[in-house]
Amino acid sequence: MARHGRGAAWLVLASALALAACSAASDGEVSPAPTAAPSSAAPEATPSAEPAPTPSDLGPGVADELAALEAAYDARVGVHAVDTATGDHVEHRADERFAYASTIKALAAGVLLRGQPASALDEALPVTAEDVEGAGWSPVTGTRVGTAMTVRELGAAAVSRSDNGAFNVLLRHLGGPEALQAALVETGDTTTLVDAWEPELNRFTPGEPARTSTPRALADGVAALALGDTLDPGVRAVYVSWLTGSTTGDGTIRAGAPDGWTVGSKTGTAGRYGSRNDVAVVWPPDGAPIVLAVLTDRPGMDDEPDDSLLADVAALVLGAFAGA
Repeated sequence: MARHGRGAAWLVLASALALAACSAASDGEVSPAPTAAPSSAAPEATPSAEPAPTPSDLGPGVADELAALEAAYDARVGVHAVDTATGDHVEHRADERFAYASTIKALAAGVLLRGQPASALDEALPVTAEDVEGAGWSPVTGTRVGTAMTVRELGAAAVSRSDNGAFNVLLRHLGGPEALQAALVETGDTTTLVDAWEPELNRFTPGEPARTSTPRALADGVAALALGDTLDPGVRAVYVSWLTGSTTGDGTIRAGAPDGWTVGSKTGTAGRYGSRNDVAVVWPPDGAPIVLAVLTDRPGMDDEPDDSLLADVAALVLGAFAGA
């Protein structure tokens, strides 16, 4: 693995996080109905289904093994991983578009709390039938319709439990899909395209940009929120606890991480084309965190996702970092 000067690498990472600050079991999401075209507020984008895989500084062996996993699982795999201390990285289809599905919940919860004091976590928001009914997987808010929940509770439900209704409540408070799109653009993310609520945000077609992002954009966004200064320190600690408390990713990146490593992540499952994703911050026992996004899909609309693919990718990538 190529090594870079530690100070220089921190400058590179700080610049990336600053840009993002100016500039994660199945989720049970199904989207039966089509949605409108992306909002005019969304940045212009073009499909990116088939660019060549991007390079890695871990050497051709890792790239070859990632390609072998794609062939073995009959899947497309996108990876963006970076060691936040050294700048060492792995990139494989890092700028290709994949459905983000429920990984968007980690960005939405963080964006909502940008610039807010810790007291904002205790703001109570109403949970309405419109937020929950028809939203699909809502294990927490499904029992709370007609009551109020705090932002702290809703964030935990949306990020740790991938609760669709909780996401809809937070999105409504933010101002809807157009407001989330605008907020992401303000942070510098002109890649992620938002135009729908749950469960429709899972509806995507490979090769079309609507409701997609890239491994690089998602990894950078979660890194800025979990590791940068985008959030107040007290809010950031709670945000990280939502990621590390995830109940939906035991079989994905967490399953592939070396023993003793701490994983905070947000998963996503679109319910079509075998789409299964995980975006994580991973803390080795004695090193700086590694940011890792693994996005996958398969060629058939009815193909099933496979958690073991993500676990195998994580084991390969994190193992390479551990052995550097």
